[in-house]
Amino acid sequence: MRSNANTLYEDLQRAKTLGQKRLAVLLDPDKLSAQQLGEVLELSVQNQIHYLFIGGSLVLNTQLDETIRRIQERCSIPTVLFPGSTRQLSKEADALLLLSLISGRNPEFLIGQQVAAAPFIQQSKLEVISCGYMLIDGGKRSAVEYISNTLPIPAQHNDIAACTALAGEMLGLKTIYLEAGSGAHNPVPVELIRKVAGTISVPLIVGGGIRDTKDAEAAWNAGADLLVVGNAIEKKPAFISELMQLIPDQS
Repeated sequence: MRSNANTLYEDLQRAKTLGQKRLAVLLDPDKLSAQQLGEVLELSVQNQIHYLFIGGSLVLNTQLDETIRRIQERCSIPTVLFPGSTRQLSKEADALLLLSLISGRNPEFLIGQQVAAAPFIQQSKLEVISCGYMLIDGGKRSAVEYISNTLPIPAQHNDIAACTALAGEMLGLKTIYLEAGSGAHNPVPVELIRKVAGTISVPLIVGGGIRDTKDAEAAWNAGADLLVVGNAIEKKPAFISELMQLIPDQS
């Protein structure tokens, strides 16, 4: 694992303060072939994306450590674990998004999995970023909804989403993540993003259902600090270049 002068969370906070936007490419080791992974990494380096998120709802790949090492051999982009369960942990990554599913009422994903993972995380050198994970109805039943056995927040209930996010911040969570689900028919609604962004002060992450630059630009303009895109990039790796062109030069 590589060390940086500034932590990933410090970078997120600084970007939010300056009004800068961030992009993370989500890599699911079970979905990407070696050739696809190589293409995505090459484009990620060329376009200087900010973070690589690694994970998914299942991730059955038993070679997670080796996959991360291969990624780190090819680029210096920070690798961030985005785990769906305790089976998706690795000491090889740079950071861990420690998710608590605050939109649901299943204690296993609110705190149970985190308790089981805590000893491993403590012994690792992972930068831990606590995150209030909120599932928003994306127009189809998502894998997250099925696996977690929780209901998403209805897409039109902006106030419920905002109050949930605010409660997460008040509980000390460092980030809030609005998730429409992998392959969602609809991305998180712009008005919901705007309401949540105007209610909280911690960095806001948004993902799920972002298929084109119009969706991405709308989410960023509504107040998302970090966009996470996976499915659309798996289908069209060149989408990375299109997304990064939306972000002004921040050098």
